[in-house]
Amino acid sequence: MVVDHKQWKPEVLAYLERIGYNGPIDNSLATLTELQNCHVHTVPYENLDIINRVPLSLEIPDLFNKIVTKHRGGYCFELNALFGWLLAELGFNVTNYFARFWRDETQTPPKRRHHILQVVAEGKPYLCDVGVGGIAPRNPILLAENVVHEQKDEAYQLERDAFFGWVLLERKKGEWSRLYTFTEEPQLPQDFIMTSYWCEHAQDSIFVSTPMAAIRTAEGRNTIAGEEFRIFTAEGVQVVTPSTQEEYAEALRKYFGIVISV
Repeated sequence: MVVDHKQWKPEVLAYLERIGYNGPIDNSLATLTELQNCHVHTVPYENLDIINRVPLSLEIPDLFNKIVTKHRGGYCFELNALFGWLLAELGFNVTNYFARFWRDETQTPPKRRHHILQVVAEGKPYLCDVGVGGIAPRNPILLAENVVHEQKDEAYQLERDAFFGWVLLERKKGEWSRLYTFTEEPQLPQDFIMTSYWCEHAQDSIFVSTPMAAIRTAEGRNTIAGEEFRIFTAEGVQVVTPSTQEEYAEALRKYFGIVISV
């Protein structure tokens, strides 16, 4: 690893090892891009603690223990909180925002639903996000209007709206649609606790009803949809449906690197 071990905390080095980052550490866009890309390919989005009624904590030591030490994942309030901590430890200027998540919504969604990061690299602000369960930018997005960001077979751009602020658009089948919107109102760590608690406990929360998991892979991505594990590659979709608790636990380990006792 191209890192001066005397300069960084053991926790930082453990986090870099967890996500498989072995490049230089500086405040360049290249470093930020590779850190985010490594993260989305190694740390799964998942809500299994919520499903299993294990209380969540947004405290950094607890998130570190869960995501780095125990090799688990989490959802946006966990993943972006800890990733933002890592970036700040590495010397990046990080600001936390709330976002309004639009995908699959038929009406205007609530504002305080998603945690995202603004990160400064090479003097410019970028949108960073490692906390989306569906397809989302794997690389940072420059906070500038009408710049198309091609990321392999995906494309994104930002525009401005007079009411909703920044609008992150995704291109699907040649059409642009809203992924989420946000304003540049800085948030403190404690500002996310109430929303996360609602997501964890409310009857109407999408997180309490069914297991969710997603992770990018070199071939595509792996997801959980209900009882099915779906393995997406260039060749198509493989569906795995475990029939026992043991098979389910093995599928979690194989496809997401998650180890949970059964």
